[in-house]
Amino acid sequence: MFKTEKSAAAIQSNLAAIFVSMELSRSTWLITTLLPGTGEKMSKYSIAAGNTTGLFDLFAKLQERSRDRTGQVWPIITIQEAGLDGFWIHRALVKDGIESHIVDAASIATSRKRRRVKTDRVDGEALLRVLLAFKRGEPRVCSMVRDISREDEDRRRIGRERKTLMVERVAHVNRIKGLLFSQGITDYEPLHKNRRQRLEDLRTGDGQTLPLHMKAQICRELDRLELVIRQIGIIEDERDALIAAQSTDGTKPSAVTMLLGIKGIGAEFANILWSEGLFRHFENRRQVAAYAGLAPTPWQSGSVNREQGVSKAGNPGLRTALIQLSWLWLRHQPDSTLAKWFRARIERNGGRMKKTIVVALARKLLVALWKYVNSGVVIEGAVMKSA
Repeated sequence: MFKTEKSAAAIQSNLAAIFVSMELSRSTWLITTLLPGTGEKMSKYSIAAGNTTGLFDLFAKLQERSRDRTGQVWPIITIQEAGLDGFWIHRALVKDGIESHIVDAASIATSRKRRRVKTDRVDGEALLRVLLAFKRGEPRVCSMVRDISREDEDRRRIGRERKTLMVERVAHVNRIKGLLFSQGITDYEPLHKNRRQRLEDLRTGDGQTLPLHMKAQICRELDRLELVIRQIGIIEDERDALIAAQSTDGTKPSAVTMLLGIKGIGAEFANILWSEGLFRHFENRRQVAAYAGLAPTPWQSGSVNREQGVSKAGNPGLRTALIQLSWLWLRHQPDSTLAKWFRARIERNGGRMKKTIVVALARKLLVALWKYVNSGVVIEGAVMKSA
């Protein structure tokens, strides 16, 4: 006889509410609804994008229509995909007392046909079915995005803007060096403080002065480069001021201060680690690794059982920072348990697969930092900065 175990979360079937899915675009919002007492009939409405007043008016009409049919006033439950609209619509709905959910579109099961039908109407109905299954308690039907506060969302701007400006700085430097290389000049550094004076003294490979128009173009590139450098300095000052303002509760230091106390972690890494991931609440280490896209992805079917590598379905900025920090960790924390584990794995592989194993190190390091920040568990063998 087979024994059937009851699931901890029983699937509910008597969910009485007005279910609404919202397909959002830049010009139009397609609203798909399912009212109590209408069976499986779904209704669709179209309103202009950003028209929250029209959206709330529609919700009021839906509640009135449902009350006329059933004699009761039902709550409204909405769902939308995570996208360019961010969290502002979700916050507006929650503020009005509406239960709102944001779903990760990549987590929704879709047809595997080569040419599947894809329209806003079909997507709206699919979102509604996902919401119904989620509220019934069906396991693993989708992944809902957790909301964050406006303050936490705004704090991430500093690190992300700095990253954008650093990419722009590299582009300007490479463009200047490329222009000069075409004239036989290879020893010019645009980031040096004497870049303007040095430009006046440059000579081409055949001993000539720089051509007039090329020199003018390089000067304009330097203007843009210097603007980017100034903006990076402003952002770094804002970042340092934000870190300095991190409050402490009694004798316990703030999380960012704890991260800064570890040798090899500077202000930029501490800010990214905290603002992009560690400020969130996680139940276990698997959730921590999955949020950064560092969770393993197995492939098992019958006798086939292999590993596909990390999922990369997570925060890309946090994942990139962790991999960079892992290389620095090996340099600044060579006697830590994590660094010894890395060297042992490399030795077993005959010195190969360093890039692959450093990703595994990044996952272990993230979990260790999460435990350190939240529970005070000291990373074994890690060296702290001297006061």
